[in-house]
Amino acid sequence: MPKKLAALQQRLGYEFRSTALLLEALTHPSYLQDHPAARPHNQRLEYLGDTVIQFILTDALFREFPSEREGVLSRRRAVLSKGGFLTQMARDLGLDAALRLSKSEEDTGGRARSSILEDAFESLVGAVYLDSDLATTRERVLAWYGPLAARLALKEDAENPKGRLQELVQPEHGNTALRYDVTATTGPRHAREYQVAVFLHDRQLGTGAGPSKKAAEEVAAQAALATLRNSGPKS
Repeated sequence: MPKKLAALQQRLGYEFRSTALLLEALTHPSYLQDHPAARPHNQRLEYLGDTVIQFILTDALFREFPSEREGVLSRRRAVLSKGGFLTQMARDLGLDAALRLSKSEEDTGGRARSSILEDAFESLVGAVYLDSDLATTRERVLAWYGPLAARLALKEDAENPKGRLQELVQPEHGNTALRYDVTATTGPRHAREYQVAVFLHDRQLGTGAGPSKKAAEEVAAQAALATLRNSGPKS
């Protein structure tokens, strides 16, 4: 077995019984332009893997969040299964370095292309499923993801920090406890920078700067979220 494949399987925490399936998962369609005999490429495995991922996440979220409504669970599954997330998972596992691409695809940056990495991760999951069973695939996929609640929190913090901050403080402090104050405005009118501090009652949780009040508030909210995760939302 090539050293590259052995090292990849060690990172995956899974050893394939059929290395042909692993190679198929790593073979982008463009590779066949230079190597016509290297069939098949990974598109069929991608189709299968996408469905397997959806099922595993649906089941895991259903069990982990027993009081959440179906709409919330669907949104969380969408966050965990959308392209950017899967692309990062592929990079974390080292799939980018192991992909089989045509020379032209390689030369135009295909190894870093999000769509290719997303497909590769889905193909990998499909390959593991065919090589083993659903229980084994579920264990590996959830191990690669890590704690789903933590993954979701980090993603939600980054995408909607003000909303996430409000969600954290509202149960204990109500929906009017947060306050954003502009503490300074610098620069000429066409290139202003705003400094904002966010308070929980009279306690300053974080500060931020940005080219608009909204941008500065979002940075301040991200800082506040880090503060609360370290100390808790006590006033």
